[in-house]
Amino acid sequence: MAVSRCSSAVDFDSIPLTALNGTVRKKLALYLNPKQVSAADWTALAEAMGFEYLEIKNYEQYQNPTKMILENWERTSTKATVGKLLEMLTAVERVDVISDLQGPIEEDCKKYLKKKQLQEQPVQVPEVDSCVPKTLEMNGITINDDPSGHMPELFDAFICYCHRDIDFVHEMIRQLEQTECKLKLCVFDRDVLPGTCVWSITSELIEKRCKRMVVIISDDYLDSDACDFQTKFALSLCPGARSKRLIPVKYKPMKKQFPSILRFLTLCDYTNPSTTSWFWGRLAKALSLP
Repeated sequence: MAVSRCSSAVDFDSIPLTALNGTVRKKLALYLNPKQVSAADWTALAEAMGFEYLEIKNYEQYQNPTKMILENWERTSTKATVGKLLEMLTAVERVDVISDLQGPIEEDCKKYLKKKQLQEQPVQVPEVDSCVPKTLEMNGITINDDPSGHMPELFDAFICYCHRDIDFVHEMIRQLEQTECKLKLCVFDRDVLPGTCVWSITSELIEKRCKRMVVIISDDYLDSDACDFQTKFALSLCPGARSKRLIPVKYKPMKKQFPSILRFLTLCDYTNPSTTSWFWGRLAKALSLP
């Protein structure tokens, strides 16, 4: 980064692009969306990200192409970090953008690190007792978990859902667990023991206990803070570390716009009458992959 990278205590290279909030992204778009004669615009940044010519031409149809390439890049690339973005802006000679946005970018990164630190901290301080062996917070968190931690309960998929969509979750259990599919789903309200920290336990389950994550999309999902956290956390995981895959499922018509953060993922659409008969088989196959 050409702008006083050394003066900052933040290691931008270790922070995923998801740390940048909507305000910073909107300002980036204001700089890069307009076609420039004397300076590089979003197309130069897209080339630096590795997008091909036809992909870049396709992005021209969008009102905010900068927003689209940022979302697609952070979804598909293991190198999508704040540091790499700053490096590419420098390479395309848009140091002016870095200079003007350095403060807000650093603030977003510090907020991300603070939030991550809070998530990693235990809710309670362990009691000082030398007589009883201690059980770690992440052991014994699900119904069939081993409290000693030697054999943690594992699942084929974590189900991200809003409580108002619980009827469809029950149908999913019937179709995927109680049939020849014999898949094992992690349904928070059914499988997680009460009395644990929601955010830390959710992170543990998504990152280490579940091979996939099914996101049940609905209008109510868009209003759920818990669903928003779970989806963004799963997207922030490094694909090279665990190859985490999200599968969005739409099971009823929506009045609100489909979440843009999931727009580039193949959708499992239960509302399409011409493909309903294939729905459960396709979903089961996707969840059965190693």
